[in-house]
Amino acid sequence: MNSAQDLLQLIQLKQTEDNKFQGFSKSVGSPNVFGGQVLAQAINAATRTITNGRILHSLHSYFLEPGHLEIPIVYDVSVVRDGGSFSVRRVTAQQHKKIIFILSASFQREEEGYEHQIEMKSNIKSPDELMSWTDLLETYRDVLPSRIKGFFEIERPIEFKPTQIVNPFDEKDLPPFTDVWIKLKGDVSNLSRSDKQQILTYISDYNILTAAMNRHASKANWNNTQTASLDHSMWFFRDFDYDDWLLYSIESPNTSNARGFAKGNLFTRDGVLIASVAQEGLMRPK
Repeated sequence: MNSAQDLLQLIQLKQTEDNKFQGFSKSVGSPNVFGGQVLAQAINAATRTITNGRILHSLHSYFLEPGHLEIPIVYDVSVVRDGGSFSVRRVTAQQHKKIIFILSASFQREEEGYEHQIEMKSNIKSPDELMSWTDLLETYRDVLPSRIKGFFEIERPIEFKPTQIVNPFDEKDLPPFTDVWIKLKGDVSNLSRSDKQQILTYISDYNILTAAMNRHASKANWNNTQTASLDHSMWFFRDFDYDDWLLYSIESPNTSNARGFAKGNLFTRDGVLIASVAQEGLMRPK
């Protein structure tokens, strides 16, 4: 995958029965299915059962089992409620009749109301000043550890520009936050609001546990620590476009009991808050 259209093709599911859908997987460098893919596909399934024009405003999910890359995933949607303003759907994802993931999603009709938002950090470097993952690979290919180089070499439909480049050989603890600019590759015109939300859900599972790992970087790294997404929640606030960079600003308030907790906010380049994310992930020393 190297474009927005490739990603949309992956997210778009095949309907097999009423409220039942099937999806396939693409690797992002892990031996298991990427959590962001399952999230986005589950939201695609839930959205396909919404017939009243309501818009996704929140999701809450749990990852129960690792997904196998070669086995199709079956998504079964339950229509929980269609009320006067809100519609709720529950989605289970299965492989070989074993549930690997569950999700609840709520959709709301558009309404007018009070508004406020927090401000985006003012001291963040612009994406024009920063190196992307692609730039880092091209510049440091000969000195990067093999696992990091292999991860960077995988084609992705998204370009990432971290605001701080961390030397993996430094082995020193860092502040428990990370800020990453993100941008879709390829044609991003004519995306529906639902398309944009599903893509953003996919992207939201990237980078988030890095903030929790940073605080323990003198001891913990991706080679000696078993990591996995345990749960994932997301709230959507405003419509947006992918024609410019978005900032994913993440912090980790806590790690304990071999789990790391992180939360993030997604802003447009001009500071409009479009969504918030929270995730707890496994961080188990091997």
